[in-house]
Amino acid sequence: MLRALIYLLPLALTIFAFIDCLNTPEDEAKHLPKIAWVFIILLFWIVGPIVWLAAGKVRRPPAGGRTPSEWHRSHRTTWVAPDDNPDFLKSLKDENKKDEALLKDWEADLRRREEEIKRREGEAGQGGAAGPASS
Repeated sequence: MLRALIYLLPLALTIFAFIDCLNTPEDEAKHLPKIAWVFIILLFWIVGPIVWLAAGKVRRPPAGGRTPSEWHRSHRTTWVAPDDNPDFLKSLKDENKKDEALLKDWEADLRRREEEIKRREGEAGQGGAAGPASS
């Protein structure tokens, strides 16, 4: 079992580092281009993945202030619920105004069309009643 572990542990480390390198954006790869890091990880089987994990990628502190320092704990970004967010509420009001203007335009167009249909029916009714009576 120990012999298998000697081969499986570096293989797992290499696979992990390879996938991590492939998922890392190009601008976060430090010191070398990302393709060079891929070759280093694959060619130098044990040392390559360790070097990648130690120095190959820009490491950022975890999001949400999960670091132990007091400064990070006091400077957390707070999320605001949508109904408490003034920017979100303003965007809803703006969309509502646009929708109301569109609805008014549609209603005016509908009224115009209805009046046009009534006018045509009135003209057709007057013309149709006069036509057969005169014959």
